[in-house]
Amino acid sequence: MTRSILVLRALGLGDLLTVVPALRGIRRAYPDDRVVLAAPAALRDLVDLIDAVDELLPTAGLGALRWPDEPPRLAVNLHGSGPESLRDLLAAQPEVLLTHRHSEFPELPGPEWRSDLHEVDRWCRLLRYGGIDADPTALLLPAPARPAAESNAIVIHPGAAFPARRWPPDRFARVARELAADGHRVVITGAPDEVPLANAVAELAGLPPHAVYAGRTDLAELAALVADAALIVCGDTGVGHLATAFDTPSVLLFGPTPPHRWGPPADAKHHLTLWAGRAGDPHDDHPDPGLLMLRPEQVLTATSDLLGEKVRHG
Repeated sequence: MTRSILVLRALGLGDLLTVVPALRGIRRAYPDDRVVLAAPAALRDLVDLIDAVDELLPTAGLGALRWPDEPPRLAVNLHGSGPESLRDLLAAQPEVLLTHRHSEFPELPGPEWRSDLHEVDRWCRLLRYGGIDADPTALLLPAPARPAAESNAIVIHPGAAFPARRWPPDRFARVARELAADGHRVVITGAPDEVPLANAVAELAGLPPHAVYAGRTDLAELAALVADAALIVCGDTGVGHLATAFDTPSVLLFGPTPPHRWGPPADAKHHLTLWAGRAGDPHDDHPDPGLLMLRPEQVLTATSDLLGEKVRHG
């Protein structure tokens, strides 16, 4: 009888991509078991690209986990450090629960939570505590099978989950306008609720309406667009993690969160992170002051470096 491993990560796109190395470590440690990932159903197209996951258990967030089978051999808490995730996993009655320590559950062993770690390293460290080896560099995914709507385009993604991480649209527009003037095909992406933002950036940049893909792509189509792009320009978002996963060059604008905690691998020369050196609240409802310190000229210089072009600021 095949045994099961239950892994909880009921968060967003970037959160999923940062635990790919941990998932691969679990797969190597338990090659004959069924690895079930509890994550939002909207991420299915990306989960299908992860060779370490056998099954997605749709889980919208904390409190939504419903384990339907016999108790798993092992449950792994890759969600966070709070008591809610522990309660969700304990309800599945696993034989062993691998998690960070929490004061509400003194009977459960685990490492102390460290806020200074990179998100990828955090979960690899947790696995090592449980005797499971994980390679933090194992971030790459195969490109989606479906063809991209645009090939070799520069993808600009101006949105982010919270205003604190959103660089002003007029600055994104300045970058888009100058890259288009240099002869590049520039497209603007975004979620359905970011269509007004994407349209505003395109209009300010003088781009035609068909250059806006916000609201017109599902996750698989967005992933294909990123995988086949010449360059990604975005903030601290899931699209930046897609660029890392598909090895697509990227210029990433960080504000309240330092790139050494959520950015691409530090030695990846084709991913350039811009950060003013000051941390803040990533959930604030106003653009972070550090993010506002980044200027379009800096972004254009970084794009020129990656594209191998002479800098031209109009």
